[in-house]
Amino acid sequence: MRFEDVVERLASFPDPLPEGARELIPVLQGMDPATARPRWPTATQALRPAGVLALVYPDSDGLARIVLTERATRDGHHSGEVSLPGGKAEPRDADLAATALREAAEEVGLDPVAADVRVVGLLDRFVIPVSEFDVTPVVAVATRRPILVASADEVARIVEPPVAMFLPGARITMVDRTIGEWPLRYGTYEVDGLSVWGATARILSQLGAVLAR
Repeated sequence: MRFEDVVERLASFPDPLPEGARELIPVLQGMDPATARPRWPTATQALRPAGVLALVYPDSDGLARIVLTERATRDGHHSGEVSLPGGKAEPRDADLAATALREAAEEVGLDPVAADVRVVGLLDRFVIPVSEFDVTPVVAVATRRPILVASADEVARIVEPPVAMFLPGARITMVDRTIGEWPLRYGTYEVDGLSVWGATARILSQLGAVLAR
């Protein structure tokens, strides 16, 4: 998918937003799929607000790409996982778009002025119960490919897949895995040798559904 097509399709967001691929939602094995696939939980005031950045930009051939990070391995719920740049809101942030941009600057060295970044909309909020975050995905476009530098403390690797990998009908690999005491089955996107699953995969899938309108 070419970058100019992405910009055109993100000029307006549908209301309501389309859902992403249902296969990406973890389900308990051995249960009826109709009851084992819950919708994303509703946010509550008790949770910590956070913003993540879905930044789309052109490569040298004009194809649209998006920045993802492989988290550094350390203590924490999301250690080593693939994610969008982002994190919890700080009092100094004007809004959650500012949170997402600030976190992207800290994690991957994003300079929004140099890359000519423009926020174009928001995707559906959702809750990550294990880390108690109320997450808002912020969608932005950059007219110039940003120069990205991984923060040694937070990011093991930066990956820049084409957004076409997340359009409806893109390949999804099913995984059976036990997390804690829960035997789960869920879909993943395989990106540069990394498995993208959970909340990040669902955000990317919803973005793909918006772009495929």
